[in-house]
Amino acid sequence: MNGLEIDPGWLWLIGGVLLLIFEVLAPGFFLMFVGAAAMATGLFTVLFDLGTASQLGLFALYALLAVMVGRRVYANAARHGGDPLLNDRSARLVGKVVTVVAAVDEHNGRVRVADGEWSARGGPAQPGERVRITGVDGNCLNVEAERILPPA
Repeated sequence: MNGLEIDPGWLWLIGGVLLLIFEVLAPGFFLMFVGAAAMATGLFTVLFDLGTASQLGLFALYALLAVMVGRRVYANAARHGGDPLLNDRSARLVGKVVTVVAAVDEHNGRVRVADGEWSARGGPAQPGERVRITGVDGNCLNVEAERILPPA
């Protein structure tokens, strides 16, 4: 080179950090594992002064292990942490109690949900009464009168 001698271990560490930075810039949840493998390889190269073949073999082993561990963690998180109704706003409303705005019968009506109004059918219910959302049909909510027990 031109008088600039950099230890290969430091090159692995710098490469690993760059891969982690690229993961933040273009998230895909893969470069993180390869970057961690590169950093682990760099650490072992700095500590034990490994040769080129050993470095490449160690990197391949670490990358394989990191991807396998990451795949297991990611699959486990997706299986247990997901919300199947996350992007289905209307289905998330089922079970909520809302207020009738325009009389609801088996054909039409309107209910107030949070700060908006939705079409509704079911009931019957008059304006001001409380109804429970029992289902969704397109963009129309199916509702039934909220049953309140009399005081004891």
